[in-house]
Amino acid sequence: MQFTFLGTSAGKPTRERNVSALGLEFDQDTQWYLFDCGEGTQHQLLRSRLSVGKLSTIFITHMHGDHYYGLPGLLSSKKLDKAFNPLTIYGPIGIRQFIACVMKDISYEKLGYELTIIEYTPYDEYTFDKFTLKVLPLIHSVESHAFSIKENDTSNRLDEEKLRAKGVEPSPLFGELKRGKKIVVNGETISPESFMLEPHIGRKVIIAGDNAVPEIMGDYLEEIDLLVHECTYLQETYDHLPVKVQHTTAKDLGRCAQDHCVKNLIATHINPRYNANGRIGIEAVEKELARYYKGNLFIANDFDTYLLNRDGIIIPL
Repeated sequence: MQFTFLGTSAGKPTRERNVSALGLEFDQDTQWYLFDCGEGTQHQLLRSRLSVGKLSTIFITHMHGDHYYGLPGLLSSKKLDKAFNPLTIYGPIGIRQFIACVMKDISYEKLGYELTIIEYTPYDEYTFDKFTLKVLPLIHSVESHAFSIKENDTSNRLDEEKLRAKGVEPSPLFGELKRGKKIVVNGETISPESFMLEPHIGRKVIIAGDNAVPEIMGDYLEEIDLLVHECTYLQETYDHLPVKVQHTTAKDLGRCAQDHCVKNLIATHINPRYNANGRIGIEAVEKELARYYKGNLFIANDFDTYLLNRDGIIIPL
């Protein structure tokens, strides 16, 4: 599984970061998935290896502009790029009305491709070719959601070395074994169960939208392979805000990830005040997170790409 961060800023773009967008690719897949689509996402795509032509699905976490204002431009450019493959958007209630309003002069037929809009509610579940996805409710100033992703287990893996030792070379016979059928080679009957490897257990990932209380996801967090979560404030900054907002601090995120034995944590949605030229740099956020979380920790920058391998290890690319 590969994650490409196209926008990592909270609320507004900065010189260093654009607003929220994240691309997800699965092993041996020809399509990819976009999580949130802040303003300017199509510009970010031009600077990445991801293409609109292979984008199949967009998931929107909540109805705040920095998470979905990039949709109209991306939908229009998809047509101009002659990328006519179907596109599905999953979003909270209101996303259909937004797209209809903004694009009222462009009927779906005039887009030139099939556009499907699905408005989800908390705890809805969806099945895709490579994974299943469940919508989890979060705590924010508007309804916000996380997406709990469970990759499919891979169970039909043959022990090819053992088969070769039996004189069975790669051929359509492998397909028969994978389908659970016996084969006959040189007069000997070979049963599939004797040549199957242990299944690969699918990886578990949560990609969360804006959220004041990471703990609200509860047992869904337990020992997951990766949590991608906002980390908008340092605790000291938050404590001194004259008006409290419903976002997560580095302290709260670190504690929650540690308590639930999250294997890898990637923090995103960074407040613009933490920057290379400011009084407080991003290293302060990393330091506060590391004080409470002892697992593999990363703070995403725009265009950072991470590989989550089969062993559940994050490798920055």
